Amino acid sequence: MEFSSRTRLKHARLAGDRREQYPHSLQFYLEPPMESISLVEFESFAVDRLRLLKVIENLGVSHVRGTDAYKAKLEAELRKLKFPYRALAEDDYEARRKDHISHFILRLAYCQSEDLRRWFLQQEMDLFRYRFNELTEGLMQKFLEHVNLAFEAIGEDLKNELANELSMSTPGFSLTKVKEQMFYKVGLADAVDLFRARKVFIKDGFAYVPFKEIDVIVLNNYRTKLSKALALTARSLPSIQSDERLQPLLDHLSHSYVGPDYSVQKNTGKISLDQIDALSVKSFPLCMRQLHRALRDSHHLRHGGRMQYGLFLKGIGLTLEQALEFWKKEFIRGKVDADKFDKGYAYSIRHSYGKEGRRTDYTPYSCMKIIMSNPPSQGDYHGCPFRHSDPELLKQKLQSYKISPSGITQVLELVKGVHYQLACQKFFELTHDVDDIGFSLNHPNQYFTESQKLLNGGRELKKEFNNLGNFQQKNNSQQSINSSSTPTSSNAKTDTELEELEAYFTED
Repeated sequence: MEFSSRTRLKHARLAGDRREQYPHSLQFYLEPPMESISLVEFESFAVDRLRLLKVIENLGVSHVRGTDAYKAKLEAELRKLKFPYRALAEDDYEARRKDHISHFILRLAYCQSEDLRRWFLQQEMDLFRYRFNELTEGLMQKFLEHVNLAFEAIGEDLKNELANELSMSTPGFSLTKVKEQMFYKVGLADAVDLFRARKVFIKDGFAYVPFKEIDVIVLNNYRTKLSKALALTARSLPSIQSDERLQPLLDHLSHSYVGPDYSVQKNTGKISLDQIDALSVKSFPLCMRQLHRALRDSHHLRHGGRMQYGLFLKGIGLTLEQALEFWKKEFIRGKVDADKFDKGYAYSIRHSYGKEGRRTDYTPYSCMKIIMSNPPSQGDYHGCPFRHSDPELLKQKLQSYKISPSGITQVLELVKGVHYQLACQKFFELTHDVDDIGFSLNHPNQYFTESQKLLNGGRELKKEFNNLGNFQQKNNSQQSINSSSTPTSSNAKTDTELEELEAYFTED
């Protein structure tokens, strides 16, 4: 009994410490975590949050934010990935801890370029908006006090005095509703968006904001803080890069998608060279279709194109022998004779299949890697057409593929909104005549696989994220690291090795 009593006391103290560490399910992420965590946990947290942010990105396009369908799908994902989803839960310490640590891991990874910062900021803003709007009025008020945004609520006397002005200046507010709703007196600088949208009454440099619009103020404050934090983190990267364990992992995270591992050859030898032309029309994503067409037309690709397309073909099942035959036949139809091919280009192909050099089995490029690295220059055909093509040229290309005018408009709207992968997803739907493909597109080889499934028997499409792909640690090492720095990874050499492989492709 004495032991049991001591145990209960210990658990009570621990519960109190935990509640003090994370008093709210929502936070501005102002203080970085300082505890030590295992390497497995570090990578698991990072992958899960990246999955969550990808779901948020897709929901933001396929659903109207704030609708019941949007909220239901997002809550289901939060539950599945064990992130905080209900503010009243008192036993969600582990979820709050995971939320805190995983945010800072991805902040490190996604501060490295303007495009990465913009993407990360948008998804985190959408996540925060959902969580904040799920709070009750009482919990909202407590959170505002916690983050020092305790705006002054105007008294009943002042509200009655300004009732007519508040009603006329606040859309959807009758005099009766004005009397029922709480209004806050907010500095104009904090309410610029509401002022521009003519949603609030302004007097003497203050905006009178109804409680239902306070989320705009909070979101602007959060955006400002997170944007500054990302910029500060980016400026500190040179010191972080001095740790040779750190930068490769962060690069891998920032270029990572979290889908199947296409370095595993499941279809090796099942595709013949005679099939490639037909497959390029039916089942290649636009980036690979563009590369294939350029190769057939000019009988040559520069090294960026050979890297991207060669690894894709490897991923769909071409054996090393087939790859050597395919590239040699095409190149000798151009300006490269057989002897030059055997002495120069053949080695690089064997190298990409892990038969030369370090014997590394190289992985086909993911969408994020294609979008974020090595942009094409004049004379190149690699890259992502939705990211790197001029919109007018992209429109002409889609027209040549017989995409309907309304479909082209939808694709170009997604491109304009910087949703390049979603634009490719829409291209898949338009070319396969389906309304909803049922998965999020993260990889060119995923596009090919799902296309073939759809065209060959109509089997149920595989949902995304069935495994962690080649990102997550394959061993169960429990090496401890401090979460304010970053650990080593089994993939730490990935970028170095890819750079080495690119060196073999530099001959044009």
